[in-house]
Amino acid sequence: MGEEESLAESLDVLSPDGIRSGRSKLRHLVHADGDYHGAVHVWIYVESTGELLLQKRADRKDSWPGLWDISSAGHISAGDTSLITARRELQEELGITLPSEAFELLFVYLQQCVINDEKFINNEYNDVYLVTLVEPIPLDAFSLQESEVSAVKYIGWKEYAELLRKEDAGYVPYEVDGGYGELFSAIQKRYGLDQNARVGALQNQLGRYIPVTVKGEITGLSKGDALALSYTIHAAKVLDHIFLEQEWRTNPALKLWLEKQAEKSELDRLKFAYYLINKSPWSVLDENCAYLTTSDSAVQLAKNAAQKDVPSWAGVQYKAAFPVSKSPGANFYPRDMDKEEFNQWKATLSKEEQDSATGFFTVIRRPEDLPDEKVGKLHHLKIVPYSEEYSLFLTKAADLLHKAGDAADTPSLRRLLKAKANAFLTNDYYDSDIAWMELDSPVDVTIGPYETYTDALFGYKATFEAFIGIRDDEATSQLALFSKHLQELEDNLPMASEYKSKGVSASPIRVIRLLFNSGDVKGPQTVAFNLPNDDRIVKERGSAMVMLKNISQAKFDYILLPIAKVCIESSQRENADFESFFTHTICHECCHGIGPHGIITSDGRESTVRLELQEVYSAIEEAKADIVGLWALHFLLDKGLLPKRLEKTMYVSFLAGCFRSIRFGLKEAHGKGQALQFNWILEKGGFVSHENGSFSVDYSRVRECVEDLSRVILKIEATGDKAAAQALLRKYAILTPQLQRAFSHLEDVQVPVDIAPSFEVLNELNLGAFES
Repeated sequence: MGEEESLAESLDVLSPDGIRSGRSKLRHLVHADGDYHGAVHVWIYVESTGELLLQKRADRKDSWPGLWDISSAGHISAGDTSLITARRELQEELGITLPSEAFELLFVYLQQCVINDEKFINNEYNDVYLVTLVEPIPLDAFSLQESEVSAVKYIGWKEYAELLRKEDAGYVPYEVDGGYGELFSAIQKRYGLDQNARVGALQNQLGRYIPVTVKGEITGLSKGDALALSYTIHAAKVLDHIFLEQEWRTNPALKLWLEKQAEKSELDRLKFAYYLINKSPWSVLDENCAYLTTSDSAVQLAKNAAQKDVPSWAGVQYKAAFPVSKSPGANFYPRDMDKEEFNQWKATLSKEEQDSATGFFTVIRRPEDLPDEKVGKLHHLKIVPYSEEYSLFLTKAADLLHKAGDAADTPSLRRLLKAKANAFLTNDYYDSDIAWMELDSPVDVTIGPYETYTDALFGYKATFEAFIGIRDDEATSQLALFSKHLQELEDNLPMASEYKSKGVSASPIRVIRLLFNSGDVKGPQTVAFNLPNDDRIVKERGSAMVMLKNISQAKFDYILLPIAKVCIESSQRENADFESFFTHTICHECCHGIGPHGIITSDGRESTVRLELQEVYSAIEEAKADIVGLWALHFLLDKGLLPKRLEKTMYVSFLAGCFRSIRFGLKEAHGKGQALQFNWILEKGGFVSHENGSFSVDYSRVRECVEDLSRVILKIEATGDKAAAQALLRKYAILTPQLQRAFSHLEDVQVPVDIAPSFEVLNELNLGAFES
């Protein structure tokens, strides 16, 4: 940017805590008045040499002229975003153009100083980015912007940090031992950590999962259904790629890179092994903090990154970046979009467009992320349907599902597979979800975009997943009791009558033995699910439930029983049993289908619980299904529909299950919802904490606690009261000293947190015939 353009540049004025105020001012007035504003710092770091690239500021700059400074930097102009600015500044100042995945946001640094005889007041929020290169960019490849930059050089990062610490007069000052020290500590942690320590840390993380071989009997299938099963499993494997991309844009490349490196060392083997469990660089059991860094990531090549041609230089080799803490919007939204921007943009849309923007099956993109379009300004967003965003893989999966449908002997299975194939191509999942609810087949298939937990920004967007198994006819027939009594349960829910629904449809229940899963099945494994999530279908037809009995049994045997031996008081320990655990799981899933769904808000709008509660919906809904499920068990028991022996075992099994779920972490919806319930009941006296660290159930008080919490959560959902939901989670969805002590005991005896399944059926089916 030239000097005249710089003077005319407008900046967004920020509040003292860094929030956009909605006002903008000319740059020179911002600095004259000391307004808070935003800027970017882009550091280029070279792995092979351990050096940072510095630029020398032009002599006519209005701040720190002639001093050595950041690789590139600049103000965020009014209406621009941080990431767009970072890319643009690198291109304008140094003549280097890199894609957004090269830029890693390390931290935000508030720089405050007064220079130039108090004429330049700097209150600047700097988004500090790191671009990690494998080899240095040749110095003669740079095209320097003369008005901004007079020279560039590489310098060892330790040497540079020491120069700053000594306040060398030739360098722009930064607080090396203060806030800006995060740059140097990040480099030190990535490249100075003892490799044996990393091996040990990954071994400990992997040790929280116990490998389990999941078996399934397929010998009784007809020839056509067996062939359909093979095609469907292959389609599910194709969808796995989509889920990786939904987690993070460069996640598929990361997987391929880690797999390629896996045989080089024990550390590389462990990285890939733990990646296969988490399906991303973030550890589900560690609040989605990264167990890898960008230094572990895939190497990408930007062939035409420099404006100048340099003989024998192939281009910029950079590491595909990802943040230390997982982005709440995953890859459903632009990396640098926040809630404020989304809501301001949404307000400009028609009702139909708003529904699409907040719908399950669309992503939000900036024009820069789309082919043949230029970088856009703030709020310049675009809705892209899944059928377009993931067309390459959905087309392939649809073809496989059509072939599966052609092969299937069972009519309802054929209908489902064909309908789902069409949905992949049309982005309309209504008919396929109806077909899924009406499935009556020995081969049970759930495949498509369903759960919204990964969208932690709003809870709008659905991830692709697949669960494929064989129906357990005997167990399925035994569980029809629950679906028959849904309306009666709805009528007796502990909430005001005005919120209760009429005509609640009975939820079909299918018990299966899982053969294969893919997609959004990272970290802890689910034991059941209740679908669809489409509120239209839930309102019209109810929902259906699938129970994974072999997974439930494995979790009970390998996880819940060992937990009970540690965490349950000895006199009640024997009351933890599989029947109660599995029965509550059934009731949990049934209770997703009752209670509020479509609601009228306090200002008279028609809405849904999901839309009103947004990012806290998943945790609240999981807590509702859990606690109302426990209430429902006792209601059915009182009516003589369940055996009396469950009266004690259901509460003890639930208590043991609390520790199992909370260990998943408080950023995971099930863990957060379970912590809310446990801490509430403990506070109200339904659970009792003992001096030896164990817990027991107070049978005289627990039922009242369960009903009271059910009433609170149901009212929150019925009124769409997001503030009340947030307050409830803040108070109770926490890791208390009692929980920490219990978890410490579980670690001492090395009780696994969850299972890591492998699927025996893959060895029995000839999937190689479908590989391409």
